[in-house]
Amino acid sequence: ENLLASALPTPPPPPPPNGCELNASPGGVSTALASVLIFTIVVDILGNVLVILSVYRNKKLRNAGNIFVVSLSVADLVVALYPYPLVLTAIFHNDWTMGDLHCQASGFVMGLSVIGSIFNITAIAINRYCYICHSLHYDRLYSLRNTCCYLGLTWLLTAIATVPNFFVGSLQYDPRVYSCTFAQTVSSYYTISVVVIHFLIPLLVVSYCYMRIWVLVIQVKHRVKPEQRTRPKPSDVRNFLTMFMVFVLFAVCWAPLNLIGLAVAINPAKVAPNIPEWLFVTSYFMAYFNSCLNAIIYGLLNQNFRKEYKTILLALCVPRLLLMETSRCATEGLKSKPSPAITNNNIAEINV
Repeated sequence: ENLLASALPTPPPPPPPNGCELNASPGGVSTALASVLIFTIVVDILGNVLVILSVYRNKKLRNAGNIFVVSLSVADLVVALYPYPLVLTAIFHNDWTMGDLHCQASGFVMGLSVIGSIFNITAIAINRYCYICHSLHYDRLYSLRNTCCYLGLTWLLTAIATVPNFFVGSLQYDPRVYSCTFAQTVSSYYTISVVVIHFLIPLLVVSYCYMRIWVLVIQVKHRVKPEQRTRPKPSDVRNFLTMFMVFVLFAVCWAPLNLIGLAVAINPAKVAPNIPEWLFVTSYFMAYFNSCLNAIIYGLLNQNFRKEYKTILLALCVPRLLLMETSRCATEGLKSKPSPAITNNNIAEINV
């Protein structure tokens, strides 16, 4: 009997419970995800710190419009300092080992960052619209006091939009993306409201603002509105294009995940099992990757930011020089009237 038993093939081990075999990513996939996340963390921290320092140091960049740019950088920076390192740890351990408290906290911070980003992008679009299309009223609308109120309102709405996750119980660990994040299948109605309020409505508002700006630019180009007071300067158009590119990249990076969530919410039983895991994971890490792109866009398209980046990076070799220049710039900024928008005066004029 022993000889017969040894000759028979060994039966395969039973599959893990709850279909966990679908969640285990191959080593190559885990390595790729970790590489993308490490790159995102490094560029996110370096780039957004450069943005904040650039606005602080350069008096041409310290203005009402750039308050929201700094706020957007803060929203991008916080995920690189807390949730992303925990996701990276989960990838290395192939499981969440940090406990439920860190799971809930990191999911909440991730939500604050995402919703804060889209709300700040919306605030930037409204600011650009008022500056270019309603320039006569801009100084009154965006006084220092009003701008601070708008900024506070932006983050208050962000917090209000994020807190309901705790009551719905939608912040859960998802082993497919190694993250404690929003679970799309917890509540269909809540998922639909999240996608509509946190993504689609801001998208429509931003699209409207930038469409009106495009219309004005085209009218000026064809001399439909020849009045000098309504004609945007070439630098204003270039700055508008910079922020428009920030919006486009955000929409491209976050649209797949939001569309998947909307499809799952409409018909969870039928759609959720048919979403390919590779598509779900790719959409998540595309969204994560977006947090490091804004600083790159500023450096590529805005000469004042690019100049400050170079100065700060070179001054790292001589820290005393950096401190001296920062102090001097801060003193000069107190004496100068802040510009109403991202200025780019050193850029060669473009043909409007």
